[in-house]
Amino acid sequence: MVTYSSYLKITELLSLQQLLSNPKEHDEMLFIIIHQTYELWFKQILHELDLAEKDLDNDNPLGALKTLKRVSTIMGVLTQQVSILETMTPNDFNLFRARLNPASGFQSHQFRVLEFRMGLKDPAFLKFFKTNPSSHAAMEQALKKPTFQDHLVGFLARRGYKVPGALLSRDVSSPWTPSKELEDILTDIYENHAKHYEAYTLLESLCDLDQQFTLWRYRHVAMVERMIGSRIGTGGSSGVKYLSATLSKRFFPEIWSLRSRLGSGHNYGQPQS
Repeated sequence: MVTYSSYLKITELLSLQQLLSNPKEHDEMLFIIIHQTYELWFKQILHELDLAEKDLDNDNPLGALKTLKRVSTIMGVLTQQVSILETMTPNDFNLFRARLNPASGFQSHQFRVLEFRMGLKDPAFLKFFKTNPSSHAAMEQALKKPTFQDHLVGFLARRGYKVPGALLSRDVSSPWTPSKELEDILTDIYENHAKHYEAYTLLESLCDLDQQFTLWRYRHVAMVERMIGSRIGTGGSSGVKYLSATLSKRFFPEIWSLRSRLGSGHNYGQPQS
């Protein structure tokens, strides 16, 4: 008989919080649960991206919009979780921090897979996962797969937008690089959004998603600085300095750059014949 506990594997789940501190430090439990929760949500986000990409490939933008809204909402929850972690003081964290070395959130393979799938592909990260074959394999697979942008431009091309052939036939194993030609197409969609409302709404949902990731990165940076200042991260990274450099990352650069062109003498919002 299926029960709540057996279906959700509660016994197994509650056994996964293994504290390293000795004697046990109270706040290490919070630290573990927060980060395990992050990984569960990353798993869900990757699951949702599978569906969103499938919907775009099947020319079902409404389905993709529904899924992207869910992912943005999840990211909002992840940002809020930082506030829970900040109830732990730097002194409390330092009581067990040394035990974590050389472990680091830098080593979250699911987050790297997520970045790869959103166009931020960097094979240099593979070297950090050589001792974890399953994680290494998942990242290699993500490097070879089309990015979300590739699915997006394919959808736009099938909708009749004049996407350059070079974008449609590009090497999908390479990182996404901003395209002036694509920015021109997206700018026209924004300036005439009443005429292109379906595409416009989809693009704005991607902007929402990108912004949620940026907000989460910012809150993460601020939390880390609050906890350890400018100290080196447990995994050997430069800590806050490295994290601060990630704040400029954008999954959909053209959707952001086109905004500088809006309202500059164009007929924004007026359908063209």
